[in-house]
Amino acid sequence: MEGRSSLQEAIERWSVETPPSDPDAARAAVAELLHALSTGALRAAEPAADGDWKAVAWVKAGILLAFRLGRIRRYDGQPAEYFDRDTLPLRRTDGVRENVRIVPGGSSVREGAYLGPGVVIMPPAYVNVGAYVGEATMIDSHALVGSCAQIGARVHISAGAQIGGVLEPVGARPVIVEDEVLVGGNAGIFEGTLVRRRAVIGPGVALTASTPLYDLVHGTVQRSERNHPLTVPEGAVVVPGSRPAPGAFAERLGLHLYAPLIVKYRDQKTDAATALESALR
Repeated sequence: MEGRSSLQEAIERWSVETPPSDPDAARAAVAELLHALSTGALRAAEPAADGDWKAVAWVKAGILLAFRLGRIRRYDGQPAEYFDRDTLPLRRTDGVRENVRIVPGGSSVREGAYLGPGVVIMPPAYVNVGAYVGEATMIDSHALVGSCAQIGARVHISAGAQIGGVLEPVGARPVIVEDEVLVGGNAGIFEGTLVRRRAVIGPGVALTASTPLYDLVHGTVQRSERNHPLTVPEGAVVVPGSRPAPGAFAERLGLHLYAPLIVKYRDQKTDAATALESALR
């Protein structure tokens, strides 16, 4: 991006000056940053050469600066007005030019979110600031794409699914969902979890930094580690499961703890089941 270094310098300067000595210049830098995020020229997290993902700390700092600088204002809208910080309006989306479908019924996409060509958003859904939604991805009804979450191409976020956002600390990686992933209804992916390409997250699965993921195929356990959040392997099919809770009391009452399970890896049968999702788009 042309001018990226100068924008980075401006954001880093105004992020540490409280209050900024030149509020107008600080607000102008925030507006430039959000526009760059909306067009995909910048991202809040980027893939590294080793295949891992890293947060872009100064970009996230700029988003936090937008919250700090903004003043509450009234916006006209349907079916009713709304109130938010004036630095963070709704995204100006030209669906015809951008080849984006936002189906009527109450969805909102905040400025600073990128929508790739062919994206479909079913109502009501919410895409927060700093999020990146890759081409031909569907965000279904009652789904959330949280702040700075990175969603790949040809992903389906099913109805009621929650893709959590991570703004603070600025160095923390947001949730990453790579290409061709299917996230089932009412699933939740949080706290920097990385879902590798072509994985299937079954309905009702919840993944967090403290969630062990049990791989029944390989007999291993995936866990988050310091500076390395939980990773779902490529092509893994994850469903909700349980394991016995420890202790005599739990054993006596037959209590169990939630435990997501990798029951298989994607094959032709799985691909056939998910092909209908693509046809419906």
